[in-house]
Amino acid sequence: MKNVAEIHETAIISPRAELGEGVTVGPYAIVDGPAAIGDGTVVGPYALIEGAVTMGQRCRVFSHAVLGTIPQDLKFEGEESNLVIGDGTTVREFVTVNRGTKASGTTRVGAGCLLMAYAHVAHDCVLGDNVVLANCATLAGHVEIGDYAFIGGLAAVHQFTRVGKHAYIGGMSRVSQDIIPYSLIASEPTRVVGVNVVGLQRRGFPPQTRTALKQAYQIIYRENLNKTQAIARLEAELGNVSEVGDVIDFLKSSERGVLK
Repeated sequence: MKNVAEIHETAIISPRAELGEGVTVGPYAIVDGPAAIGDGTVVGPYALIEGAVTMGQRCRVFSHAVLGTIPQDLKFEGEESNLVIGDGTTVREFVTVNRGTKASGTTRVGAGCLLMAYAHVAHDCVLGDNVVLANCATLAGHVEIGDYAFIGGLAAVHQFTRVGKHAYIGGMSRVSQDIIPYSLIASEPTRVVGVNVVGLQRRGFPPQTRTALKQAYQIIYRENLNKTQAIARLEAELGNVSEVGDVIDFLKSSERGVLK
């Protein structure tokens, strides 16, 4: 430990842990094992950081969050694995994030993410930057979430499912197929209802890009085409728009199939 701003007298810090400059650890928090906590990060009361966890700078971990515990996977055999969290990520109360398994070795949460209270990120998940998981959102193992995606409260994402960047999934949704980038998802039943226009406006996407994405979704979801036909249409008519290119690449690489 070096230049630690404040460690409460009741906190327990493993001698194997590495705490950066200006780290604060609150009452009864535990940092156990070979964890590395970046400069300026705040670990709140009763939080548990366990095992090989690498946390970036200026993160905030609120009370009773549990990070880096072993996977909830019956195939786990005690192999070495880790959890990596990027700079500026906020982890709210009672969030749980498990480290990886031998399948990939790593669970990864990007920079600038917000994991709201009681959210769960299972083993081997990969979250991009600026992802938001609302309260009680649950990710099963091996889920991939793209940058700026939003997962609504009480939503559940099936293992090995991918959620494209800038997608918005409404609360209480059950997601068992891939979610195309830039899409807007509603529940009861879970379905694609259009483009995440409000999110794209807030992030400065120009009108012509939003229009092109709306045209792309019309081709995918309203023209009664199979995937091969839809990709051919998209490439021919909108292939010069980089965001539509993201959608095309996602369609081509989908193994579970995309939500209709």
